[in-house]
Amino acid sequence: MHKAFPDSINRLIKELSAMPGIGPRSAERITFHILQSPRENIIDLLNSIKEVKTSVRFCGVCSNLSDGGTCGICSDPARDRTRICVVEGPGGITAMERSGAYRGLYHVLLGALSPIDGVGPDELRIGGLLKRLSGEGVAEIILATDFTTGGETTAMYLKRALEPFNVTVTRLSRGVPVGGSLEYVDIATLQRAFEDRRKA
Repeated sequence: MHKAFPDSINRLIKELSAMPGIGPRSAERITFHILQSPRENIIDLLNSIKEVKTSVRFCGVCSNLSDGGTCGICSDPARDRTRICVVEGPGGITAMERSGAYRGLYHVLLGALSPIDGVGPDELRIGGLLKRLSGEGVAEIILATDFTTGGETTAMYLKRALEPFNVTVTRLSRGVPVGGSLEYVDIATLQRAFEDRRKA
């Protein structure tokens, strides 16, 4: 808390600092930017935040972010429906789409297994993935969970869970650095990891 700042500014800095990737110094810079911006710009920002919180939900098919019942990828008839790429979060989809290496469907788990944090299979969208395999004619599941301890644990769990199904299970190659999050991997590395994916 800065005694030189009014309480309202300190509260805003504290709230911004709680966001991922934003430390106290970044929170201060954002706060000062807000204070110096024209009022109408900030009202637009507030309205955008409110709209996102009220209208965006998870796709009923793949759990991607959507402003309707089904996301744009699931409803796109041009997508390859024989393959599903499994990612931990919507950021994984953004990374894959940026790479241009993949034109199939996705499934978002909304996390990774972490027993120490109380995150088990029931807390992830694994059941929804297994249900999709009964009716979509899926031939390949691509495990694109992060190369972290949680991501690797999740990939191993999914490999076992998918064994009863008549589907090929592959994993992105190790071009993605160990301990790395998919959404922060550069495009060339991600393209190579996708092309060199191996049987899981």
